[in-house]
Amino acid sequence: MTVELLEPAGRARGGVLVVHSWWGLTDSFRRYGAALAAEGYRVGLADLFGGATATTEDEARALRAARRPRPDYRTLSAGLDAVRGAAADLPLATVGFSMGGHWAAWLAGRAAYGLSAAVLYYAARASHVDGRAGLLAHFAAADPWVSASARGGMERALHRAGRRYVAHDYPGTGHWFAESDRTDAYHPEASALALARDIAFLSAHLDRATAGVGRDAG
Repeated sequence: MTVELLEPAGRARGGVLVVHSWWGLTDSFRRYGAALAAEGYRVGLADLFGGATATTEDEARALRAARRPRPDYRTLSAGLDAVRGAAADLPLATVGFSMGGHWAAWLAGRAAYGLSAAVLYYAARASHVDGRAGLLAHFAAADPWVSASARGGMERALHRAGRRYVAHDYPGTGHWFAESDRTDAYHPEASALALARDIAFLSAHLDRATAGVGRDAG
């Protein structure tokens, strides 16, 4: 299985593909996805590692480097299709954490995927900005994994492209602060604040009524 689907209680306001960090699809991302589904979104939890997860950095590096049956971008594209389902007009977004944040930026930067929004957690990537998705980025206060130059390059590229972009920095946090499985880095208050900001951001960009699409549509 390359994507786990979480359905909202009623008609979906939009669809969100969540892309995990290099630890794999752990319960941290399932809890995050469940929170979005509770807000009325159809959520797809991408699984790039075929069910495997890591608990140490060496294990995570090995998972990230392992050969996979098909390229990750094809898995993510299939995930977006699964989230969309039969609702061709369903507005879509992606949320990615660390490694997954790089993929979320990659997807959002390509107009062919038609994303309306993307959320990045402690990640910066500026290779493509062709898409029109609005971007929300969450950054840790102390983060050796995200350089100032990488962040600056991304933000300059987005500015030149006229993309809608909002960034937040979280005092007292480090990389993986929003992942409850990472007990050494998890920051409950910052994670809750980031989630609340995600919900508001997704509502502004995906809500079918806001987009001018009838809430009773398929």
